Amino acid sequence: MSAEPLSPQETRERLARLPGWSVDDTGRLTRSYDLGSHFAAAAMTVHIAQVQEELNHHSDLTLGYRSVSLVVSTHSAGGALTGKDIELARRVEDLAGSHGAH
Repeated sequence: MSAEPLSPQETRERLARLPGWSVDDTGRLTRSYDLGSHFAAAAMTVHIAQVQEELNHHSDLTLGYRSVSLVVSTHSAGGALTGKDIELARRVEDLAGSHGAH
């Protein structure tokens, strides 16, 4: 997966396929999920950590009482958004439903 920064147009096009994901004021990709219980949120956090290890690409991952939040950028690209960030977001989105996240 490329660590080359995405253009703003590429970012918009890729985010169109990732509902709920957005770019914050600092240019990082973000998403928060609500879950039915703290245990479900903790389980999803562990599942995300597993995916991050597989991709060797890690986000800022926050576990709340019944929520999970991610903030993603590529440190090796100076904090820019890259294909690595989009792939991580896509993989998280794919697993979210199995945890009852919305």
